Amino acid sequence: MAGVGARQLPVMGWPALLLLALCTAGAQGLYFHIGETEKRCFIEEIPDETMVIGKYRTQMWDKQKEVFLPSTPGLGMHVEVKDPDSKVVLSRQYGSEGRFTFTSHTPGDHQICLHSNSTKIALFAGGKLYREERFRLTSESTNQRVLWWSIAQTVILILTGIWQTRHLKSFFEAKKLV
Repeated sequence: MAGVGARQLPVMGWPALLLLALCTAGAQGLYFHIGETEKRCFIEEIPDETMVIGKYRTQMWDKQKEVFLPSTPGLGMHVEVKDPDSKVVLSRQYGSEGRFTFTSHTPGDHQICLHSNSTKIALFAGGKLYREERFRLTSESTNQRVLWWSIAQTVILILTGIWQTRHLKSFFEAKKLV
């Protein structure tokens, strides 16, 4: 069995952690760390018709406490595997912990690429979209109220004009000026 662990990337400001275990016929382990927007690729020689199972776990590194935090919702990884002919064998988004499997159909060097699907940016965009949606609903509600208030004012003005016209007409008829 192979295990891959990630630690804080000192160069990158984003300490995304990725634990990956690649199980091949030779069963080897590999530990690495990967930044939030970084992509990591490995080349592995795999025989024909060999099932490859990779186990992984993604975690965030807390700089202040210097510990790994439990996996957060939305944090995961994308796995892409290409065969020696550069044909995509596997390309899939995964959650924060689990495993992926593929079978080699041609012998040779397979490229296995991993990158974090960190949601910091997605959460920021999601929050922005939520605020925009809320603002749009508030604007539409205000617009609707203004429309009904304008209609109510117009009706009141028309009724007041009709009442004034009748009142003045009856006033002048009583004074015998009309």
